[in-house]
Amino acid sequence: MSEPGYIPRPPVAPPVHYPHMSPVAPTHDQVPVLYVIVVYAVVIFAFWNIPGVRALIVPLKLFTIGWHELCHIVLAVLTGGTVEKVTIDPDLGGSTLVSGGHPPSILAAGYIGSALFGGVLILAGFDTLVAKVVSFAVGLGLVAPLALVRNKLTILLTLLYEGLLIGFWFIDHSQALRWYCLFLGVMNMFYAVWDVADDKYFRKANDSDATQWWVLFPRVSAHLWATIWILFEIGALIGFVLLGIAAFKLTPEQMREEAANFLPT
Repeated sequence: MSEPGYIPRPPVAPPVHYPHMSPVAPTHDQVPVLYVIVVYAVVIFAFWNIPGVRALIVPLKLFTIGWHELCHIVLAVLTGGTVEKVTIDPDLGGSTLVSGGHPPSILAAGYIGSALFGGVLILAGFDTLVAKVVSFAVGLGLVAPLALVRNKLTILLTLLYEGLLIGFWFIDHSQALRWYCLFLGVMNMFYAVWDVADDKYFRKANDSDATQWWVLFPRVSAHLWATIWILFEIGALIGFVLLGIAAFKLTPEQMREEAANFLPT
């Protein structure tokens, strides 16, 4: 017997299953992620290359460049090289000068490492719990370059992006974090595109990795090296997107319930 005035609580919906759907076929809730990836790529290309507007994403550029250079540094150390100098600058680009080690491995680590990290961030765009976990690395990566930065505008913008990251934890049960991580995922995934664009449009002091590949293997032109690495990044993007579609089939409501068990907001 239920008490007078008792209103039964609706049952929690069971996980959604798609028995007749291919594992890599996007669900209704996953399709927007695919469109947003395309929009982000266009927006980032514009913001990265339009003078004046470039300043608005300087902290995110430093985050992306910093990770790219860290990958070079790690492989330099692992292959027995010595890091002589590291530059992380939104206008000059990134540069890691190394003596010794295995040059092809060290050079390849940059674009490959950026694509892998970008892929993880893109996976976070498909699942709130993953976005929550990854956001700690993002938060640390955003403030790390401040050790080298003295520009007041850059410091202010970095604090703004850090504040947005924290604030997104409390918007719609952290759902907004997915789109923040996805933006950074696209930025890291297509690092070769932005790197080559800096070479072409701004003649930055530090050459792109594509140019460095040409210096290392001059029989292949810098343009062809750039094409090879951009195609690699497109392939990596497709692979991570398919992985995200196959691995994360939860609805937004189910993601909220799952993510609520990890540092609920």
